[in-house]
Formats: sequence, C-alpha cells, structure tokens
Amino acid sequence: MTSFLDALRDLLARLSKGDTEDTLHGDWTRLLHTLVGETRADASTLMVMDQDVLRPVAVLGLPDDVRGRPFRLQEHPRLAAIAAHPSICRFPPDSDLPDPFDGLLDEDLSQVHDCLGVALRDGDRLLGLLTLDALTVQGLSSLDEDQLLAAARLLGTCLRVAEQLSTTRRQLSEALEDEQGKAPLQHWHSPPMSRLMNALSLVAPTDMSVLLHGETGVGKEAVARALHARSHRHGGPLVQVNCAALPEHLIESELFGHRRGAFSGAMSERRGHFAMADGGTLMLDEVGELPLALQPKLLRVLQEGEIQPLGSERAIRVDVRIIAVTNRDLASEVEAGRFREDLYHRLNAFPLAVPPLRERPEDISLLAGHFLEDNRIRLGVANLRLDAHAMAALTAWQWPGNVRELEHTLARAALRALGEQRAIHSAARHQTILRLSPHHLALPNQPTEAMPVSGETASAPSEAMTSDALNLPLREATDNFQRRLIQAHLAANADNWAATARELGIDAGNLHRVARRLGLKD
Repeated sequence: MTSFLDALRDLLARLSKGDTEDTLHGDWTRLLHTLVGETRADASTLMVMDQDVLRPVAVLGLPDDVRGRPFRLQEHPRLAAIAAHPSICRFPPDSDLPDPFDGLLDEDLSQVHDCLGVALRDGDRLLGLLTLDALTVQGLSSLDEDQLLAAARLLGTCLRVAEQLSTTRRQLSEALEDEQGKAPLQHWHSPPMSRLMNALSLVAPTDMSVLLHGETGVGKEAVARALHARSHRHGGPLVQVNCAALPEHLIESELFGHRRGAFSGAMSERRGHFAMADGGTLMLDEVGELPLALQPKLLRVLQEGEIQPLGSERAIRVDVRIIAVTNRDLASEVEAGRFREDLYHRLNAFPLAVPPLRERPEDISLLAGHFLEDNRIRLGVANLRLDAHAMAALTAWQWPGNVRELEHTLARAALRALGEQRAIHSAARHQTILRLSPHHLALPNQPTEAMPVSGETASAPSEAMTSDALNLPLREATDNFQRRLIQAHLAANADNWAATARELGIDAGNLHRVARRLGLKD
C-alpha cells in the first residue's frame, strides 16, 4: 500500500501542476502496477472518463494500441456493469457478457477465466474504471477486495481533486485571456509530437498568424482544429477553405464576398470566407496555390484587418486569426517567384511543422488503436486487433502517405479480414473477432504471411517439444511451449528481458506477467 500511496502522491502532484498527458504515461503505468502488480492478473487497465467515453491511461498485459481506443459504456456491457456496481464487480466464469478485451490477447477471454473491476467515483459521478483479468479460473480469488476498494476510493478522490485544480487553473487562465478553451488532444508517445504540442500550446492563446506545414497526410487539419480549440476564439467559427479547389475567377469572391450585380452571374449578395470567420479562425488550406494576382489583396486584409467585397464601395472590418496550411516549401516558392515574400513573412509569424509519421514510430500504436476502433464499429464486429507480426510490419513501414495512409491501410485490412470469413452471417458479426496479419495489410515489400520469430532457436518447435506436447492437456502443452520459447530467447539475449520482448513481438509488461505465471520469474 505504501508504494501505491507514493505513486498516487507523485501523480497527483503532476496533475495539479498541469502536466500534459503525454508526459504522464509513465506515472499512470506506475500507479496501475502498484495496484495490480502483486495480483495474478494477466491483463489490467486504468481508465478515466473523457467527456462521454472511457479512455485507458495505462494498460498492463495488453497491446499498447488499447490506449488509443475509446470505450463507450453503451457498447461494452461488462464495463457498464462495473460502472453501476457499488463495490467490487466480479463476473462468474460462465458470464455471457462479452469481454471488451476479448480478441486483444492471444488467449480467448470468452472462455473460462477470472474477471473483475471497480469504478472510480466522485459521489455518484463516474471518473474512471479499474479492470483486472486473469486467464485462469479463480486466478484473482486471493485478491484483497477491501484493500482494492479502499485504493479505488482514494484514487477517485484524488482524481476529483486534480480535476478541480485543473478547472480552477483553466478558469483563472480564461480570466487572464490565456489558454482559453483548451481542447483535449491526442496523447502522443513520440518526442517530435510532444514538442509540436508544446509549441501549439504556446502560440494558440495568441492572435499570431500560424504557418502550418508538413507532408501530405500528416494531420495538419487536425492540428489546425486544435489550435482554434485552444485559442480565446474557440467560441467563434472555424472556417476552412481549400485554396486549390477554388476556381481562379471566383477566388476573390469566395474569400472577400460580393454584392449583387458585381459581375456577370452575381444574382445575389454573398458573404466571403473572411466575413464568415469574423471573431474566429480562418484556415487557408493549400495556401501556396493562391494565384500571384490575388496575393496582394490577401496581404492587405492581413495588414489592415479590412475586406472590400466585390462591387462594394466601402471596406468592412473583420477580426480573423489566420492559420495557413501548406505541404509546399514556401521559402523555395518565394525564391522561385511564385509566392510573394511580404505575404510569406506575414503568414509565417509563427511556423509549426507537423512531423511525418516515419519520424515518430512511437505513435503508430496509438493511431492504430484509434483507427481499429473506428473500423470495429463500422464493420459491427466484437473486436479487431493486430497480431504481433502485423504490428511489427506497421512499425517498420516508412509511411510515405503518413497518417492518412495508415488509416486507409487499416480500413482495407479490416475489410479483407472480414472477407475471409464470408460464412459469418450479419447477425453473428457482433460476436466476431478479427485478427489482422501482415497479408491483410498488403504493405509493399513486406512478407504476406506471419513469419517465425527471429533467431535460430525459435524458428520452429523442436521434435522433442512437439512429441511432448502430444501427450499433455492443451493448457499444459501451451505453457511448456511458451516456457521453453521464452527461455531460449532469454539465453540468446543474455537474460535481456526487453530484447526478448522485442523479438517475441509482445509488450514487455505482458512478457513479465507471462513469465511469472510460468514460474520463470519471482
């Protein structure tokens, strides 16, 4: 209990200081480990309420992509039962309620196992959940329920205090016109995205123009929305206009508006995008595509804060914050004479570069979890997961199309996996678990079938292992195989557990838990 209190104290201190979620991942994981580390749980999660969904902030024994998945109570009866239970909610081994993590582990959680959870509350308000799963019957029977419930109540109280401190800090910031309307962002693992989010937090409360640049598909539009949401203009409109999609002869009218009869075909008055964004933010996507002839007029608006609709004799004041978005190198465009230098410097008041996905492989599992959950809902299946080889293939690929390519790759893979199970009737889909393998991903220059684990000792089961297994019950044979495989990799890696986990393609925490169950660790 002392280690739990220490971990809780440290987490509360950092929450109260306003540390961001991407820097708190280790603290949440440490806290979860102190709660369940001495139990025989094979999988556990700590979830917090984020608006109307439960979001895992720490997982043990589960793939890391689970942290990228939202869990809605109405879609997960077991989580709903835990949330409604006043104490420790235990499920009987033969419970017919689907397990939200079934299919995310190699073992089938729909079979007999031990499962429980406890709600974290502030009075009647749900703040989060703690879940524990053991893969053996009565695997959690020795758990001290009174101690777990006391810890859960203390954690709920601390989460409420941290939330109140965060609310007070936000209200004070709003009173000072600083950090208003801060919207929740994706919680990244990678240093490049953490640096981007820090820079975004710095510039968002200001009215400085931002030049947002990066390769196609990196998620620049999502960053632009986050900039607006975290600005003091968050209550105003966010107007997005794709400069490349506007017909050249109508660009001025689209941006600045026109009066009736201003030109042939102008049958009625039209508000332009600047007028529609008054009091808010105007996102100029693909700004590098603007014709040179129009660029001086855009520069004048930025300098004077006024627009003059076509056919109007008077200027109109507008209060607009500009976010210019491009995948071009505008500095090179200036040198080539295709973009005005004065407009470039006006737009480039605060540049933000969104890093390509190949420079932040640590984020792939979070993004994959998010897209897998989207596709699970779209296809109406019970769960959708990546096997270890597919996750390794995603991490190894360079992603020239960035986040958009990852999204489309997983959508196609999910559809292929469903297509392989054509015998499934629509009514039975909600019970189906789809596992994505490398051949579903169909990435260029990647193996199309699951490959053996690297290392000569692990390339295939030995004849002795196979013959022994034939004379044993399935569970015991599986345990023996796993025990020998782990021992072989440990020996090859000089007892380096992290390297062994990487070779086996599983989460290091899961490997330690399996090793303890198999008697390989104390």
